[in-house]
Amino acid sequence: MKENKGFRLNPETGYFENMGVTVMAFNDIYAAGHQSGVCLIMHGNRVATNGDLRLEQTPGQWQPLPRDVERKVDAENHSITTTLEYPDERWHLKGFNPMIYPDVHLKYDVHVKAEGQAIRVRVDLETPVPEFLLGKCCFNLELFPGALFGMPWVMDDKQGIFPRQPNGPTLSLPGNCDHAMPADKESKLLADKEHLMGEGYSPITADTLIAAPYAVGKRFTVRPDDPYNRFTVASQSGEIKFYDGRMNHNNGWFVLSEEIKAGATAKAVEWLITPSVVEEWLYTPVVQASQVGYLPGQDKAVVIELDKRDERRPDTVLQKITAEGIFPVRTLKAEEWGSFLRYHYLKADFSDVTEEGLYQIRYGESVSSVFRIAGDVLDRGVWQPVLEYFLPVQMCHMRVTEKYRVWHDLCHDDDATMAPVNLYHFDGYMQGGDTLCKYQPGEHVPGLNVGGWHDAGDFDLRVESQAGESYILSLIYETFGLEWDATTIDQQKKITEIHQPDGKNDLLQQIEHGALTVIAGWKALGRLYRGIICNSLRQYVLLGDPASMTDNRPGNGDDRWVFTEDNPGRELTTAAHLAAVSRALRKFNEGLSADALEAAGQLWLVTDASRNEFARMAKVHAAAELFLATGENEYRQHLLNEKDFIAEKIQRLGWIACRVVKQMQDAAFEETLRQALSALQEEMEAQSKETPYGIPYRPHIWGAGWQIQAMGFQYYFLHKAFPDLFPKALVGHALNFVLGCHPGSNTASFASGVGAVSATMAYGLNRADFSHIPGGVISGTALIRPDFPELLPWPFLWQQTEYVLGGGSSNYMFLVMAVKELFGA
Repeated sequence: MKENKGFRLNPETGYFENMGVTVMAFNDIYAAGHQSGVCLIMHGNRVATNGDLRLEQTPGQWQPLPRDVERKVDAENHSITTTLEYPDERWHLKGFNPMIYPDVHLKYDVHVKAEGQAIRVRVDLETPVPEFLLGKCCFNLELFPGALFGMPWVMDDKQGIFPRQPNGPTLSLPGNCDHAMPADKESKLLADKEHLMGEGYSPITADTLIAAPYAVGKRFTVRPDDPYNRFTVASQSGEIKFYDGRMNHNNGWFVLSEEIKAGATAKAVEWLITPSVVEEWLYTPVVQASQVGYLPGQDKAVVIELDKRDERRPDTVLQKITAEGIFPVRTLKAEEWGSFLRYHYLKADFSDVTEEGLYQIRYGESVSSVFRIAGDVLDRGVWQPVLEYFLPVQMCHMRVTEKYRVWHDLCHDDDATMAPVNLYHFDGYMQGGDTLCKYQPGEHVPGLNVGGWHDAGDFDLRVESQAGESYILSLIYETFGLEWDATTIDQQKKITEIHQPDGKNDLLQQIEHGALTVIAGWKALGRLYRGIICNSLRQYVLLGDPASMTDNRPGNGDDRWVFTEDNPGRELTTAAHLAAVSRALRKFNEGLSADALEAAGQLWLVTDASRNEFARMAKVHAAAELFLATGENEYRQHLLNEKDFIAEKIQRLGWIACRVVKQMQDAAFEETLRQALSALQEEMEAQSKETPYGIPYRPHIWGAGWQIQAMGFQYYFLHKAFPDLFPKALVGHALNFVLGCHPGSNTASFASGVGAVSATMAYGLNRADFSHIPGGVISGTALIRPDFPELLPWPFLWQQTEYVLGGGSSNYMFLVMAVKELFGA
């Protein structure tokens, strides 16, 4: 074991290290998601983050963030200096999620320096804080609440317990929005400031009412009872106040905060952060395997994640669990795989084990979850919860019940009002200078109160999520011929009853439900909608029953807004989706099938694909699916004409071309495709060797589970068309990753309710209850940059635990069925 020499800046990683404790300084860039600024990771757990200057004590997702200017690493002096400034004008009443910045310019440096067993943090301002921000502008450090409930804290001579819920009294403060900076007059689109602020509570004005601090003092100690999580923050510049950020934002964290004094510039804030360092600590080895199990003929490998300093190599033992107990089967040969992210990995193959039963893998004192090897391991409770629970629960314009339980009441039956023009809304919605249809802003658009699924916990209907979900479900139906009936869906009565069969194929009923909303928009507007979303921020942050968002009576101020756009790439992608939907519904709902095919054909005819590369690729996709739907030569000829472009964009278009290559019956097309795919295969194989998981995986910030599922879904078609180029193994590896064989200490299955251990706190409609929806598939293990994989059991981190439509669960469902087909008996 190395000697504890105090904190040192590691020039390779760009962060401070002392044995098992890491301090990062602006390595990360996602403050809205609680991962930026000064960050503290202690003995394998991230305990504090977002250490930075903010304009309020307990900011949320909707409060102004600074702009990063420069980050300087001084390895010789073991220090990092980051320059930042307010405002970041890109987000003032503009952008994906517009904010309201106060009229202030603050430029400042955050100096972070190793000092023995401590880290010194100093803030220098270029100019003093203006008077209207005194008492508001402060340096904050956020503490992860999920690990602190019921645990002790000490502030000077005051003590307390971290509470499970925020408790009064509250504190009223002047609002920063009252001092808003002028809008950008050059911008064609702007958010409506007054509408964002709304009446009553709004998350964008939530700085006006916060929790009174639990304690005020000079020295705060977190978890004095636990040497693995104990750290002290001592101020040498003022008073630290301990706040509960959940009072004004339900998804907030605990916050240590120090206000900037009047006139302060140099050393405006100076903290000494002293973490407890347990010198003998090593990261507990993590045994990573599927939480569900394996088919007998499936490739099987266990990955063991180790501290890089850990030189111990106990046996890796496969154990079988019988009615009489647990018995060793054999010792597996664990090969040294190497380093990935911050850990060292071993890997042991046990593909030759085919005897059915319950198993577990032990590595020293660490064990995997129990899993099965069986021919029917995927036959019940694996893909089925997607169709039995998740999709029904997400259904919009329906009342969804499950025996005693009401998942949600009839919702959004008043859809929808035409959105205002020249508007930046939120969550990426915007409306240009024209509605692009016969309806004017504020007019009710009839007929939109049908079909669709709520996207994640946001309750909106994006055209790509609605059409995209229906598309993947249609390919499941076409590819695997799935018949399943466990749910009653009554479109006339707008009632869904889970686990009450109605004699109809649930899969086709769900495809129908997605198609209904897209075709309703097409008919009502004469074009596709961009999406339908609530009109106010208060509605957007709703936690609970979506039926409470509006009153189901059209024509008043609570109705959702419908947006349109001129986006040829999205329109042609939707054409591709609708063409596949038309095939799936041909014998189930002939009228809707015909409408879908007609809309797809019209979109093909009227949409200009020459405007950008995305549109050109989307037209290839549309041509492929329309050719499969109609057999018409026009679409085949387009694919032939674009064969060189397909080869050029093989990474994006290869799997699409593989879906039609045999039906094309053109030797030159197939040979061009094969040559391009050979290069793609080499690239994928090389990337798969970069990780111990046998798949291309380059984490950024968000959990990569959805992308890996999508890759596995697309790879299936590559394999089916060219099995000599694309071995089937990667499909299984992708599923194993989602089901638990992924980096980090939390090896939960990303599919809620699936497997021995799964994500049972998720960012869905019931996240305020710290609960989940079976069959929902979360985003998964995220990256705390540069190298810390994390999956917290916490329902409010969308980049780790969010559910989505348009592939999140349907790609997973396809992947399970693909593995059963490829590796089953």
